[in-house]
Amino acid sequence: MDTHEILSYPLDTALILRKRKKLRRVLMEQGEAKRELKIAVLGGSTTSELVCLIELFLLGHGVQSEIYESDYGLFFEEAVFTNEALTQFSPDVVYVHTSVKNLAGGVDAAKEKWVAVWDGLKALGCTIIQNNFESPWERPLGNLDGSVEEGKTHQVRELNAFFAASSRDRPELVVHDIHYLAAQIGLNKWVDRSLWYSSKYAMSYDALVHMAFSLSNLMLGVLGQSKKALILDLDNTLWGGVIGDDGVEGILLGPDSPQAEAHLDLQAYVKALGIRGVALAVASKNDQVNAEEGFTHPDAVLQLRDFAAFQANWNPKHQNLAEICAQINLSPEALVFLDDNEMERDLVATQLPGVAVPEVGSDIAHYIEHLDRGGYFETAGLSVDDLRRADAYRENRERADLQQQFTDFGVYLDSLEMEAEIDRFQAVYLDRITQLTNKTNQFNLTTRRFQHAEMEGFAQRPEKYLTLYGRLKDRFGDNGLISVVVGEWAEDQSLRLFLWLMSCRVLKRGMETAMFEVVLERARAAGVQKIVGEYRISPKNQMVSELYGSLGFVLQEENEEGSTWIFDVGSDKPKSTHYIKVSPYDA
Repeated sequence: MDTHEILSYPLDTALILRKRKKLRRVLMEQGEAKRELKIAVLGGSTTSELVCLIELFLLGHGVQSEIYESDYGLFFEEAVFTNEALTQFSPDVVYVHTSVKNLAGGVDAAKEKWVAVWDGLKALGCTIIQNNFESPWERPLGNLDGSVEEGKTHQVRELNAFFAASSRDRPELVVHDIHYLAAQIGLNKWVDRSLWYSSKYAMSYDALVHMAFSLSNLMLGVLGQSKKALILDLDNTLWGGVIGDDGVEGILLGPDSPQAEAHLDLQAYVKALGIRGVALAVASKNDQVNAEEGFTHPDAVLQLRDFAAFQANWNPKHQNLAEICAQINLSPEALVFLDDNEMERDLVATQLPGVAVPEVGSDIAHYIEHLDRGGYFETAGLSVDDLRRADAYRENRERADLQQQFTDFGVYLDSLEMEAEIDRFQAVYLDRITQLTNKTNQFNLTTRRFQHAEMEGFAQRPEKYLTLYGRLKDRFGDNGLISVVVGEWAEDQSLRLFLWLMSCRVLKRGMETAMFEVVLERARAAGVQKIVGEYRISPKNQMVSELYGSLGFVLQEENEEGSTWIFDVGSDKPKSTHYIKVSPYDA
């Protein structure tokens, strides 16, 4: 049974509903779960079937979920009033499962109600995922229902706009857009009135499958486990025809024919993904010159500068994807591969099973649908660093080109003219700090995950916690906020580091050394005698297993879970060398 194919878009809802217990058993036997997630589901309608489906889809992505489920209809009471059971459960995510069935009264009263829910849940210090509202199935006022204040359609629009605005003001709040989802499926398929009357399910069974799929992708985004890069074929994918045979003047791209326009729209969609922070790369069986020439077409939306990596040669596609992973410091699990050729798709899926390979078929008219509906790039929010990521990848290529000119690596680092901003957490950076914490796996010494409210709590207690972030820029551009350190000032006059991570895109530039120098400076100022560093083994963080040793720490304890290291603050160990000018935050 190909569980991955069954649980991917397009969804065969009947098959999933019929086989969901077997699918779960197969996934458990395969040992797919690599990460755990505690989810509290607070329902405005019956949620038992939805909970099982959420668990199934997450398990398909290697996430084992533990789920707290409220009693029927008690989402408000569970959120607003003291709830010892929910507090003790300590969820990573609270999902408020409501629908248009939970709307009553006027818009103003409804706004007050939802604010009370969010305020009550904020104390849990976790991400809140809240459904907005689908359009009502029935409209007693006909077309006026969307225009007059008494109309429920009008109320839905007002409240959905309020939810969207609230999510921008509340970092812990993420809106799950069931208004769009219901429109995509169709209201006649979204609602099963017999099921509502018999079991109080606000959606049909088919709709619940689509909802669980959407939610699982959104939760992966909250965890930082959504896909990060789109790898693209060229011929008959980004344009019609074969560039090597047809030449740039002969490829199909533009408004002149249905097929050419479909390729044009695909390029525009891909461009939008790049602008929002998805890394773009090319893997094409082509001569490099011919492949690059395709982007000189007068109707081309994509340009060469939009790509973080460009592999055009005659090597097998899976080898090119592996090379792209090395170039942009991403694992195969972070990639989506788009190709019109079924054989190439099968080769990549077989040789690199972590790569997502949409079965797009051969009709270019449906390629955007597969990328858009597949939920690969779902995210809980966009930061400034996300929006300039394409520039960051291009700047990394320029740095790599410069490095080739030097035989002395230290001289090369000095030539970068690097400057770092390292200081305690600032409110303006908390969103990015939280995002980086939840998606960084390789340079991450403990892989502990914290939500926005927890990071905010660390920042607000400097007497209890050391918090540091690091931004790095150089002659080529600004890498943004790329490192986070959190430690606890302990009663035994020690500083215990329980979180230290860094983006892999700045590896081997000395930023970790610069961060430690500031840690050491703060420790000495606080009068502590030792710094305790914790390393906990995860499937992807072996690269930092000896970091503490390289910085002068002494190994204290080691076991199958990791190791503990000690640095004597009063020792006369020489200052570590780096090539970075460090300055604090300047508001």
